[in-house]
Amino acid sequence: MGAKTGLLVYMDVAQSGPLRLPAEADPERTAELVGRLYPGWEIAESAGCELGDATYPPDGTAYLGSFPGTDIVCDRHWVGDYPSRLPQHLIDASAGRRLIVHWMHSVVDFLAFAVWEDGQLVRSLSLSPDSGVMEDIGEPLPFEAPFWAGEHPVEPVPGWPAKGPYPLPFHPLDLGEEALRFFFGFVLEGRPEPEDMDPYEVALQGFRVTDPDGPTPEEKEAAMRAVISRMGPPRIFTYGPDGTMVEVEGL
Repeated sequence: MGAKTGLLVYMDVAQSGPLRLPAEADPERTAELVGRLYPGWEIAESAGCELGDATYPPDGTAYLGSFPGTDIVCDRHWVGDYPSRLPQHLIDASAGRRLIVHWMHSVVDFLAFAVWEDGQLVRSLSLSPDSGVMEDIGEPLPFEAPFWAGEHPVEPVPGWPAKGPYPLPFHPLDLGEEALRFFFGFVLEGRPEPEDMDPYEVALQGFRVTDPDGPTPEEKEAAMRAVISRMGPPRIFTYGPDGTMVEVEGL
């Protein structure tokens, strides 16, 4: 699985079931949404993108769309380990509505999602195999029950150099896909169901967004180089003749 998300979605409370959105966002309402969520930022229009490809934009890019009853924001800038710490102005923008965040990163098996109703946090979950459960606020939602009940265990890959059983009772990305379907009515990985919407049929508008108080591109690049310098040499695995994973030596 390779899905990543940095989603914030504002929905009218009356909205239920899979999203049914027009193919194009309202340009004027979308421009107003950008100005409201990025006050004081430098903003420039850029190429748009279909929702299915827009959920985790490049750094400094945001994809937004304002539709009847629903506003969609795709921006990795807001992603963090603790959804409850979402900047207050983003929560305030949900007054009288429902706000859902969905953050997922396949490289580290990370998932976080949260729901606010009229500005009040009612559910937040954040977890990864390395860090465990980082945040668990409110009552679990119905789609979570089979996962916590152990009905979706992570099966070990034969030959993979795991140190023991998977440290969570389920794979976060599996739960993440079910969360996408429950909240929005689509998935990014796995088999779509007949009633699911097609996220590749919904176009969002693109924007370059620059936080005047944030790090410069040069500072971000330097930080990334520092992280890479601390990494060990890569380990490459492939499937052996018997189907188990074996490490490739000498590369």
